[in-house]
Amino acid sequence: MLIVRPAAPPDLGSLMELAILSGRGFTSLPEDEATLLHRLTLSEASFRGEMAAREAWYTLMLEDSATGRVEGLCGVRAAVGVGRPHFSFRVMTLAQFSSAINTRFDHQALVLVNECAGWTEVGSLYLRPERRSGGAGSLLARSRYMLIGAEPKRFSETVMAELRGYFAPDGTCPFWDGVASKFFRLPFDEADHMVMSTDGQFILDLAPRHPIYVELIPDSAAEAIGRVHVEGEAARAMLEHEGFRGSGLVDIFDGGPTYSAPRDAIRTIERSTRLPARRGNPEEASEHLVSVDAIGTFRAVRTKVRIDAGAAMLDDEAMDALRIGEGDMVRIRQ
Repeated sequence: MLIVRPAAPPDLGSLMELAILSGRGFTSLPEDEATLLHRLTLSEASFRGEMAAREAWYTLMLEDSATGRVEGLCGVRAAVGVGRPHFSFRVMTLAQFSSAINTRFDHQALVLVNECAGWTEVGSLYLRPERRSGGAGSLLARSRYMLIGAEPKRFSETVMAELRGYFAPDGTCPFWDGVASKFFRLPFDEADHMVMSTDGQFILDLAPRHPIYVELIPDSAAEAIGRVHVEGEAARAMLEHEGFRGSGLVDIFDGGPTYSAPRDAIRTIERSTRLPARRGNPEEASEHLVSVDAIGTFRAVRTKVRIDAGAAMLDDEAMDALRIGEGDMVRIRQ
């Protein structure tokens, strides 16, 4: 059985392996042991309730109970832009009109903004390539919303997700080469690593303060604005299925789009129900996403559930995987 569970420092080896597999441009999963260990320590403290609500960052691991191998991960950051600004480019239309020649020009421009401050971020969704079928990705992705639904007051009323931007077949990043590199003057991999491993002061110091007219940048960079990495298309489809839509914001490094949704309108949260668990044999019942309805003991699985007499009947394997007993509250995605 696949189980979504909280991450902890002993997961460092697995997390490092996934970071290497994820490749270039996966900013939230750098190939740096110290940074990853800090994230795991922060996650453990967050699940224990030792962090202030806005400073919590929850990392979830997808584990195969039969082998014990970690197959993927995802995360929920309670609030971005708390300790430092969270910069994005907003794609805007700037209109100019000349009465002298009775002509109007509409220019598309990139404008540096800090609009996401305080928003909750779902991200870091990564699966081993051989696990990207059979529902594992859906289980992992939707577990983030079940976590938020368990204690929604810990999270913002707006939830965002940043998708990795487009990379060309030769491994280059057209948006970085045509726009961002002109301001940061670093190799992409170095700048990408610094986002997670430093306090981000270099972004505050060097990010452009004036609009960048899209007409003036290379065509390859302009075409990459808001375009998703080939490995991010499935993630985008899952976000759209949950009710997320493009926000008009893009990443300042790779041009990948930011999607957002009202927290309480996310489909998995909106269509989930709290019920007490009951041990039994659900027999031919249909499968549902089931999670523990508390952050401190959060776990999630996909299993057969029979809803009867105001309770959720689960078999022994599911009850043990969730580490719950009779009467404990679970959340069911209908």
